[in-house]
Amino acid sequence: MTTTLYQRLGGAEGMARLVDDVVAAHLANPVVKTRFENVKDLAHLKRMALEFFSAGSGGPVAYTGKSMPEAHRGMNISEQEYLAVMDDIVGALDKNGVDEEAKKDVIAILYALKGEIIRV
Repeated sequence: MTTTLYQRLGGAEGMARLVDDVVAAHLANPVVKTRFENVKDLAHLKRMALEFFSAGSGGPVAYTGKSMPEAHRGMNISEQEYLAVMDDIVGALDKNGVDEEAKKDVIAILYALKGEIIRV
């Protein structure tokens, strides 16, 4: 039986830890910090991120949020900001002991979304 990326990332508990660590990293990252400090409902953002990453990695979760272009429209996210967010995510994966194969899978998914996030 094949193990899903969701399972390799630690299932519900692992995904929740990753989302918490990623958001904390974004809030400390000078490149994207202000974007996240200005979010009115950080709990909602975390819930949507958890749903999105859980569903997208093969978990038993339905994503109920906006599409990536809809969620990021008008934000004019730069390449530098996108890469800073990617670095934060990789840092959270490292912090949580995620293996290299799972990290590569996450990075591939994130790069596939790049066109739906940058300058939309």
